[in-house]
Amino acid sequence: MKLLTTENLKQLGLIALILLVGVTIAYQLSSFIPGLLGAATLYILMRRYYYNLVDNRKWKKWLAATVLILGAMVVFVLPLVLLFQIFIPKFQDLLSKSGQLNEVVAALIEQIEAMNVPITVNSDQIFGLIQNASTSVPAVLGATMNFLTNAVLAFFILYFMFVQGKEMEKSIQEYLPLKGRNVDDIWKATRLMVNSNAVGIPILAASQGLVAIIGYKIFGVSSYVMWGALTGIFSVVPVVGCAIIWAPLCIYLTATGHSTEAIGLAIYSFIITGGVDNVLRFTILKKLGDVHPITTALGIIVGLPLFGFMGFIFGPLLVSYLLLLIKVYRVEFSTNGNEPEITPEE
Repeated sequence: MKLLTTENLKQLGLIALILLVGVTIAYQLSSFIPGLLGAATLYILMRRYYYNLVDNRKWKKWLAATVLILGAMVVFVLPLVLLFQIFIPKFQDLLSKSGQLNEVVAALIEQIEAMNVPITVNSDQIFGLIQNASTSVPAVLGATMNFLTNAVLAFFILYFMFVQGKEMEKSIQEYLPLKGRNVDDIWKATRLMVNSNAVGIPILAASQGLVAIIGYKIFGVSSYVMWGALTGIFSVVPVVGCAIIWAPLCIYLTATGHSTEAIGLAIYSFIITGGVDNVLRFTILKKLGDVHPITTALGIIVGLPLFGFMGFIFGPLLVSYLLLLIKVYRVEFSTNGNEPEITPEE
């Protein structure tokens, strides 16, 4: 057994110092991590378009970066701002009428009990949830401001990532303690997973939300745009998905004497709205990146507490990275040299 030499102790001390400084910086910047991750995501998504403008069309770097950032603002930020404008006034208006809302809830529970449908909650519990929701408005507004701050940070960082992209990529390759082949595999896997989650999840949510809006309009659901948008958002929830929204709406329609509309909405939502998920997963989403649904589900569960909204993208990416790094380890430190090559598509 080798004894630690002075050189080894210096090396370990330097590593410990690097880790200490790195952890300290990461802790202080933890609230801005979504912005950093957002910049990395947008860079991966738009990298080829940027280099096409700069290398093939001979655009100035600053001009290409500015045009792409403005385009990203329109495509990614504007829809989210519109969603906030839809939800927050509706949410505040709903909570301002808490008395009427309590009466509706009480009548709804009475109707459900009259139909001999077993329920596990009572009116007092639901009223408590309503009161808790009313106190969460400041937190929602604070989250909105945090999102806007991280969006500004993401676009600021993205500009410099574009302008100094090749230098940045070269530095990353130099600092990663891996073989060149494995670095390439990690890049391919990252691009695959970012495309699958950053593009695939919004396409799925928007498609199901749009189909749900049409259904809610047909069957007489009030505020159908808001409920359709919520259906699209909850479509990414594992297992239950958009049924979190349309199932209670069907119950509400039944309890308020609109049984025919409730049955029609249930059939429409189960077959049409739910079918959109299956159609897209076997067509568009499979072409973007065939990431296993279990990886996506586990990633979202892990990612949301860690990264907030960006957890929809980087949660599945984190889980996929774990599997990829295990493969990298097998290749890097294989003693027999017969380990198979890493294939990110597996």
